[in-house]
Amino acid sequence: MEEKTSDGETTAGASGAIQRVFEALSSQPRRKILAYLAHSSLTAGEIAARFDMSKPSISQHLNILETAGLIARERQGQFIHYSLVENNLVNTLNGFVQDVCPVSRPLKKESKALASAKGEVPPAEPQG
Repeated sequence: MEEKTSDGETTAGASGAIQRVFEALSSQPRRKILAYLAHSSLTAGEIAARFDMSKPSISQHLNILETAGLIARERQGQFIHYSLVENNLVNTLNGFVQDVCPVSRPLKKESKALASAKGEVPPAEPQG
């Protein structure tokens, strides 16, 4: 028998959502994409330029992240911009982990510099 969670989702649905998040975070390229999106939205082309893999592979990684609810897409003219889903507990926890991860730390720094160059206001860094 399925139970309902506090937000009305069934426990089976909640466990599926958790499974999608873990699947999304299990890949180093997807974790790197989240780090690149830490402070700025990017197009698929801007993301792909940072990796040595095909654009269809990048697109597949973006779809997995979006299905997991970690990123969102927004059409701006002829381009689709990807950004982190704000106020998402998983993204918040991932941000803390990235602050101590030697691979992600420079990627987040690049993201912050890109946000400054675009005139975007990056979110405040957690104090701790």
